[in-house]
Amino acid sequence: MITRTLYNIAVMCGGELSSAGDKEIEIAGVVTDSRKITPACLFVPLVGDNFDGHHYAAASLAAGAAGALWQRDKGPAPEGGGVILVEDTLAALQKLSSAYLSEIAPRVVAVTGSNGKTTTKDMITSLLEGQYKVHKTQGNFNNHIGLPLTILSMDTEVEIAVLEMGMSSRGEIALLSRIAAPDVAVITNVGESHLLQLGSRKEIARAKLEIVDGMKPGGLLIYNGDEPLLEEVMAEPEFYSPEGLQTFRFGQAGDNDDYPTGLMTHSGGMTFTSHHHAGRAFTLPLPGRHNVINALAALAVARHYGVTEENIEAGLSSLKLTGMRIEVMLASSGLTLLNDAYNASPTSMRAAIDVLQSMKCSGRRIAVLGDMLELGPDEVLFHQQIGSYLDPALTDYVYTYGPLSAHMAAAAAERFEAGHVFAFTDKEALMTALNGQCGPKDVVLFKASRGMRLEEVLHRLKDHSEADLN
Repeated sequence: MITRTLYNIAVMCGGELSSAGDKEIEIAGVVTDSRKITPACLFVPLVGDNFDGHHYAAASLAAGAAGALWQRDKGPAPEGGGVILVEDTLAALQKLSSAYLSEIAPRVVAVTGSNGKTTTKDMITSLLEGQYKVHKTQGNFNNHIGLPLTILSMDTEVEIAVLEMGMSSRGEIALLSRIAAPDVAVITNVGESHLLQLGSRKEIARAKLEIVDGMKPGGLLIYNGDEPLLEEVMAEPEFYSPEGLQTFRFGQAGDNDDYPTGLMTHSGGMTFTSHHHAGRAFTLPLPGRHNVINALAALAVARHYGVTEENIEAGLSSLKLTGMRIEVMLASSGLTLLNDAYNASPTSMRAAIDVLQSMKCSGRRIAVLGDMLELGPDEVLFHQQIGSYLDPALTDYVYTYGPLSAHMAAAAAERFEAGHVFAFTDKEALMTALNGQCGPKDVVLFKASRGMRLEEVLHRLKDHSEADLN
């Protein structure tokens, strides 16, 4: 984590010490939540629509914070610790993180995309860790607050930082890119998430390509070559391209720089070969073709940094993922649960269904699907299309949860036998129905947008399944 004197912090964030006598105070780490104060940390009070962290600055100093930022328009600064006066605490936090990153100077890999960015970030980290000291974004700390905090939590010995970048509107990724100044940028894909805010997939592509705005000259852009919108945007006169930008395309199509040449699904995940690694087979402990495509992006980053084939193999086989991204959970009863309930869009929903429908099992394949949120005016159509995508020859039962997913169930019911598709808007009723349906040899997929909290049903089903054996 960052360790500097209060004076150094003030210089780095463009602030001014409230008292010159505090300049030698030692700061260790940065905290924005007054409930999580650590000894000698710097407290940064942020201002939101319904909260103002300045109300908690004095208490944070009393609780052990060694210093705090203080916005000049908030009145007299509190006493009891070192205070740095700034015009805007959020802007100062971002400037501080950028300055710290510049000082410790790791190489930076930035990752964005509508789907798969967290999984790809985890893959890249796992491949690099065999040869480098790596620091990655934890959880979903990928926005204008989370990314600076991720940077400021880095040790000075970090050699490569793998930073996830999320967005909901134009300009957000550009800001993150300018803070992080990536050497390598990865775009996993362009999906339908945030159509409500951005209006079209092309506008989403423009937003994702903002990741190059802060790239260093001669940087490498690794992007999904199966998505024509990315290259259309890159050909636009107004597209900003850093000097000497290099590109590498990955995907399923054979005209990409790397693509799968062989795929095999098994109980341990996927084994695959690729065009760029001829003669070498890799095993990925994850199900799904889409995860193999994400792995190709991670392989390109590893190759760029000279990771050996042996360390690549080891990194893939020891992969540890952030939770709820096609997490395979086995209940003691034998019931298999696929937890992909962190988020959902039409693209990721189809990919999750593909995983379920490719699973080999001696029981039944059951899809539990919830609403996909923030899809804009065509949200009903998107849900209907997912219902039509489900294959009754490969999925035995479909359960939906939420008002939008009722349209998914209606479309699926047109192809499935009667009594194989059920729609719920009550979570307890869904739970009761699943308890009566699922058997020990079944495979059950849970997929929905985060706001639906479908994982609550998954965990209760797992607990119920295990209790039946006791």
